[in-house]
Amino acid sequence: MPTILVIDDNPSVATALETLFSLHDIDTRSVTTPDDGLALLSRESFDLVVQDMNFHADTTSGEEGVELFAKIRAAYPDLPVILLTAWTHLESAVDLVKAGAADYLAKPWDDRKLLATVNNLLELSQARQELARHRKSERRRRDALEREFDLRGIVYADSASEAALSLACQVARSELPVLITGPNGAGKEKYAEIIHANSSVKNGPFVALNCGALPGELIEAELFGAEAGAYTGANRAREGKFEAADGGTLFLDEIGTLPLAGQVKLLRVLETGRFERLGGNRERSVKVRVISATNADLSALIAAGQFREDLYYRLNAIEVRLPPLAQRVDDILPLARHFLPTGKQLDGNAEHALLAHAWPGNVRELRNTIQRASLLARGERIGVADLGLPAAPARMPAASNTAEEPDRATIEAALARAGGVVAQAASDLGLSRQALYRRLERLGIDRP
Repeated sequence: MPTILVIDDNPSVATALETLFSLHDIDTRSVTTPDDGLALLSRESFDLVVQDMNFHADTTSGEEGVELFAKIRAAYPDLPVILLTAWTHLESAVDLVKAGAADYLAKPWDDRKLLATVNNLLELSQARQELARHRKSERRRRDALEREFDLRGIVYADSASEAALSLACQVARSELPVLITGPNGAGKEKYAEIIHANSSVKNGPFVALNCGALPGELIEAELFGAEAGAYTGANRAREGKFEAADGGTLFLDEIGTLPLAGQVKLLRVLETGRFERLGGNRERSVKVRVISATNADLSALIAAGQFREDLYYRLNAIEVRLPPLAQRVDDILPLARHFLPTGKQLDGNAEHALLAHAWPGNVRELRNTIQRASLLARGERIGVADLGLPAAPARMPAASNTAEEPDRATIEAALARAGGVVAQAASDLGLSRQALYRRLERLGIDRP
């Protein structure tokens, strides 16, 4: 049951409020002096305070109420406070609302309006507490992840990234092959480095090969090595990536582009740990942890006869999916700030544009955008023009607040219910993610 503290020197007022709130299942405590109110707050937990503005019959300035509010605000910044005021204190009450008071009501108050205000504030207070608990739990979870695993300096804030990162760390200590899937530029190699850094072969080499960056006739030589004369231009013997990665990890990016002949040899190495160099006839043995990655739909390639099904199941013992950056929006600004050189910062409009952009090129596109903008910006602050992105949709003026547009309390409550996940809160509110970001910025609400 929510609990309200009433601080008013008039016993009849306190009794009336206690009766009103108790009829609506709200527990109420009351005291008659500011000192008693502060003392009770220090001993017990309350969800809301209703305080008078004047505590001395011989004065009408409201100074006592101002002083009391200042002390409550300083000691309990998240505790909502409703001010009860006579018309002579209206100016002071308005100033206190600007300073953080939840609302003010003139005496005598309207019961329906007071109850509506109280219920909204109690719902918001409880939602904020839930969000605070969620954030605290999230922080503990992330701290534990950072203490237990080497995250290679990865920058993330979105829950989708945390889920993928947690899975990558869990599977790192096994010896099973891992397949990392996700669009180009999403950071697949970074996750491969994290898996290696937390594996049993972390002290061995980490060797990366982009299978899509080499012509088909050279990919086998890159993987397995070649003897002198194995192909035109092979003037001397050379070791391949498997030999270079012996005792460590081999990361095969864009595995879907590997030619079928190379797939057959790769499957054999994965099954036996043995291979021959191109143009050679001596078997070599290696012990390598293989991590592969792709942005392609391997199931579709299998159906088209372009990828071996048995190799797919061998590579995909464990799959780690990386969502596109557009689906982990809370990563955008932390990553952007990470890519900024020392002395540069983004202005509010630039951040708004970054959040509104779809990022088809994912983290790689974001990094390139920030690096280019840092070079083009004339001063320390980077604006929308420096980014070279389409300007975000114009902000709605404050006067356009309509019944269809959710107010601050509704938005904050939705964010709290969604655990700070902006996409979920936007869906609950019937808004697009970009529309919710615009409202957050216009209302001055800090993004979770």
